[in-house]
Amino acid sequence: MSIEDDVTRLLVEWKAGNEQARDNLIPILYEELHRMAARYLRNERAAQTLQPTALVHEAYMRLVQQQLPDWESRSHFFGVAAYLMRQLLVEHARRQHTRKRGAGVANVPLDEALTFAAGSSALIVDLDDALKALAAFDERKSKIIELRFFGGLSIDEVAKALELSSATIGREQRLAEAWLYREMGHGQE
Repeated sequence: MSIEDDVTRLLVEWKAGNEQARDNLIPILYEELHRMAARYLRNERAAQTLQPTALVHEAYMRLVQQQLPDWESRSHFFGVAAYLMRQLLVEHARRQHTRKRGAGVANVPLDEALTFAAGSSALIVDLDDALKALAAFDERKSKIIELRFFGGLSIDEVAKALELSSATIGREQRLAEAWLYREMGHGQE
């Protein structure tokens, strides 16, 4: 049995009320969440005040506070975790960045925005705003970006989670990235 299958099995058992399954998941989930958080904060100026461990702890606490979570699979769990981490990063960025939207923000390539390499709290807020706008008219494309870049899932894992083909995920990801690029003001130069 693969680690992915093992995590899915344990999540399903936890959903059914098995506290031992939850306890067995803690080290596995914590390690993966920590990797996600470290990737988000790598080269991020916010990392000076927000460490991966703090981000993981806050996300983990929000995840496990649910009485009987409705986890269907590893992909589903990390999709929810990605959403929570995104929200935590945005909350942190909004606290750190109180200037008007876009004031003094450098024009940064979208791929850097999606991997948080730009080092700007304002960029995280702008990306969150753009993802919300995308979700308003195409929720699936927004979810694909969230799962890929915030959840760290591969194209195949996203395809499995959303019950679509890998080719569809790749195509929709490219369209979503182009839309976000334009929405964030990069296509108007």
